[in-house]
Amino acid sequence: MFLTITSTAPAATDLGFLLHKHPGRVQTFEVSVGQAHVFYPEATARRCTAALLVEVDPVALVRGKGSGGPDGFSLAQYVNDRPYAASSMLAVALGRVFRTAMAGRCDARPELPGQRLPLEVRVPALPCVGGAEVARRVFEPLGWSVEAAAVPLDPQVPHWGPSRYLDVRLTGRVRLAEALNHLYVLLPVLDNTKHYWVTTDEVDKLVRAGAGWLQEHPERDLILRRYLAHRRTLVGTAVGRLAEVDDAEPQTLDNAVPDGDADEVPQRSLSLAEQRRGAVLAALRAAGATRVVDLGCGEGALLRALAADPVFTELVGVDVSARALQVAARRLRLEQMSDRQRERIRLIQSSLTYRDTRIAGFDAVVLMEVVEHVDPPRLGALERTVFTHARPGTVVVTTPNVEYNVRYPDLPAGRMRHRDHRFEWTRGQFRSWTEGVAAERGYAVRHLPVGVDDPDLGPPTQMAVFTRQDATGDTR
Repeated sequence: MFLTITSTAPAATDLGFLLHKHPGRVQTFEVSVGQAHVFYPEATARRCTAALLVEVDPVALVRGKGSGGPDGFSLAQYVNDRPYAASSMLAVALGRVFRTAMAGRCDARPELPGQRLPLEVRVPALPCVGGAEVARRVFEPLGWSVEAAAVPLDPQVPHWGPSRYLDVRLTGRVRLAEALNHLYVLLPVLDNTKHYWVTTDEVDKLVRAGAGWLQEHPERDLILRRYLAHRRTLVGTAVGRLAEVDDAEPQTLDNAVPDGDADEVPQRSLSLAEQRRGAVLAALRAAGATRVVDLGCGEGALLRALAADPVFTELVGVDVSARALQVAARRLRLEQMSDRQRERIRLIQSSLTYRDTRIAGFDAVVLMEVVEHVDPPRLGALERTVFTHARPGTVVVTTPNVEYNVRYPDLPAGRMRHRDHRFEWTRGQFRSWTEGVAAERGYAVRHLPVGVDDPDLGPPTQMAVFTRQDATGDTR
């Protein structure tokens, strides 16, 4: 089985640093199913391709299983597509060979893992239950453009039609660690099978590899079920773990768990994401805001909550990502709304750090888990956009409290809660920034905890509510 990853970045051979594999050498690794080889068919400054070739011995895989039982002999154990078609075996090889790259580490060039690169991934023989449409559904929401062509059963006998295999090409501007984790999870999902027994260890792998993207994926229920071999108990566990570690929305993940046996599901407390949205809504209601801008709205989690409350008469969601806005529109079901309902909500693409007259004059602007995604040198531009140009009566800001991170057992020491975070502030750092902004821009500010307020570490989320000092009851 075979996979290639190509970079066309200006210094394309930096791909070797990111993968921790030298472009000038062929390297071989022992994996559970055979041997994996890494080599570079091309390595120039403009284009660099790394290839992963996995040699599988299908006979060796069944040796030692004994001759008893119903599976004592099956021709399918010896005559199969395992040496050729991408599957969970290829995903295992990815995890073994590119483990450090998947973790986003590059000690030699620490600035590289955070860069989005123009990447092309090719998998020439990918079994896909559901065909090319399913491949597009799982990869496109992650920023990939997908080309998927069915491989014919036999090119010499065209009337036999297509096989179940696709020749897949993915292109996009993605961080390499993200790309590898997407492949690690989604290759076995598309195949809809695994070559080994699925246990609770698979939940741990899924949570690690899916951190930062799986919880908001529009096809997460399909991904969870297929990755965990349709085992209801494991799917339910994964739902809770994703919600806890990645601040996902459990109520939107619950559809990944098959119906039935509802009494087996224990009552849960509100997730941090739910508490955070509740705190923001409470702050907006207390301020009397009815016209609200969700700046950095992402895929629309807060907008959905705001839209459900008739108190909010005009809502604007702003994000730099066109794809995120498309997902937000789909989740808000804008196309299914009446004209009157749809008039309440607008989605616009715009940068957080540039002046935009479309967000000026509103009652409130919300930056919920946004500031930590902005490079520190650009914070001044963000402040001007919000507090000087838009200048609403109320600004609500939430951000993680880095001191609380030690309470997350699945979060390695020193790692931020999300791969895209540029920083995470202590309580003192957040207070210093908010008080400085308030004094400079003509606002008063108060601080509120979100989540359990640990006496030593503080809350998991810290919130600041700014009130314009010259604000009146009507900020329009």
